[in-house]
Amino acid sequence: MDVSLLKPGLRLAVGLSGGADSVALTRALAERAAELGIVLSAAHLHHGLRGAEADRDSEFAMDLAVTLRMPFHTFRVDVAAEASASGETVEEAARRLRYGWFRQLVGARLVDAVATAHTLDDQAETVLGKFLRGAWTEGFSGIYPVVEFAEGRIVRPLLGTTRAQVEAYLNGLGQGWREDGSNRDLAFTRNRIRRELLPELEKWNPRLKEHLAQMAELARDEEVWWDAEMARLASQLLLTGRPVRGGGRAGSDAGGVAIDVVRLAAQPVAVQRRLLRYAVGGMGVSLGFEATESLRELAIGGRAGQKLALPGAFTAERTPRELRISSGTPKAASAEAGIEVALPVPGDAEGFGWRFRAEGVGEPAVVRNWRAGDRVTLRHSSGPRKIKEVLERLKVTGTARAVWPVVAWRGQIVWMQGADLAPVEGILLSVQKIQS
Repeated sequence: MDVSLLKPGLRLAVGLSGGADSVALTRALAERAAELGIVLSAAHLHHGLRGAEADRDSEFAMDLAVTLRMPFHTFRVDVAAEASASGETVEEAARRLRYGWFRQLVGARLVDAVATAHTLDDQAETVLGKFLRGAWTEGFSGIYPVVEFAEGRIVRPLLGTTRAQVEAYLNGLGQGWREDGSNRDLAFTRNRIRRELLPELEKWNPRLKEHLAQMAELARDEEVWWDAEMARLASQLLLTGRPVRGGGRAGSDAGGVAIDVVRLAAQPVAVQRRLLRYAVGGMGVSLGFEATESLRELAIGGRAGQKLALPGAFTAERTPRELRISSGTPKAASAEAGIEVALPVPGDAEGFGWRFRAEGVGEPAVVRNWRAGDRVTLRHSSGPRKIKEVLERLKVTGTARAVWPVVAWRGQIVWMQGADLAPVEGILLSVQKIQS
């Protein structure tokens, strides 16, 4: 247990789910609280899932807190309803609500910080999961030992401890714990990684979890350097306002940013990618690899006047010396404008006012405006039809017709706004309108 994260006088709430990891952290901290000079309490969030089983988890957590003479904070949320309303997975919604409540505890000054019981096994599973989803190198940073929020901090003292060590410690104490039945459900990606993929990979390298945790530490340290380097380069290459005749720039250009493409081209490719993602990240846009490469190609080799749609209703436009990124879709968009957004498979993307999630395995799909010659196969139809004909049936005209969105994958149109298409084997799309 890393006690360097804990300072004397700290009022610390332990996230106590009732599982082995959280019970071990609670017991270990309770044993050393007086020595460390910290004031402990327990925090249990009832997720509104698993019915009576979750109720028994709450009772177990409360009983343990009482036994250890520890104040007990508890709250109940409806994760399933939140996930349905937000379009998140149950796992995503549960994590957001859990950390939101932790932040409320700290923000209300009930505690100074919250400790969660993430272990080295969790770190390895996280890094491997990020790799499978095609994360950037910073994604390999995995779980951070400390997370700073405006309200306070989350600490992870067990991040260097294995799950086997946790269970051995509890067995030595004769301390039981609760088993979450959902941890056996292989419908969840993390469970498949934990129960199927990692054990298989460990046959090749028994120290794989340790190596994945080391990779996370290396990535975190490198991110510290990259953050400082991006801040330095951004002051040189990112431009505000618009160029004016005779030199100089005017206006603040709120909601947009420009990049000097000549100076950008002089940078190493790694810096080009980082700087582009840094620039759009400041506008709340997250780019995958394919979208970043499309943006980089536009910046380095594009023609003046070329445009590219980005997630979140942003547009990149190439000028003779700059790449300008601003909010809003292109004003002069047409079927020949080449507006497109890469959609990883599996993965997520936003474009044309829609949020897309693709499930499957294969090369990326593309979200773009339809083009002359595109054909679609409607559900229950006898064969493919020209999109032009489908748009006529939908009575789509004017500017909207020119930028009517589709998703293309492996040479087929697998989604079209307003049309019910026949399913295509190998890809499953879920599409949600972005509320303005």
